[in-house]
Amino acid sequence: MSTELRSRPVAVALAWLGAFTPGPIPLSGLHKFYLGQPVWGVVYLLLGWTQIPRIACALEGVWLMTRPPEAFAISDPGGGTGQGTPIDVGQVSALGVALRELDTLRQDGLISEHEFEQKRRQLLDQVG
Repeated sequence: MSTELRSRPVAVALAWLGAFTPGPIPLSGLHKFYLGQPVWGVVYLLLGWTQIPRIACALEGVWLMTRPPEAFAISDPGGGTGQGTPIDVGQVSALGVALRELDTLRQDGLISEHEFEQKRRQLLDQVG
């Protein structure tokens, strides 16, 4: 569940390269591969014979320039965090410890199933 920080100037340069590179070789969509969106990259390459990807690359180049640096944090595909924001590993670890302790209290009969579920939801809502 690690995150990787991408460079905004590289993403913008790749988007504009796809928009303004002349010739029959489609270079549009390279920024999508760089940003961890390979499906969109393939769509751009398949439509490379039209002007649609070039226009989209120009617009996305401008849009990427306006994005904050945090928007360029990409989660691992297996992490299940989507287009994600950076994950605080310490917070996730603390949540795991708290949930295990809570489960131990439930298994020992010190709290009811209902109390366990309420507290578990509270913990998860604090994180999300």
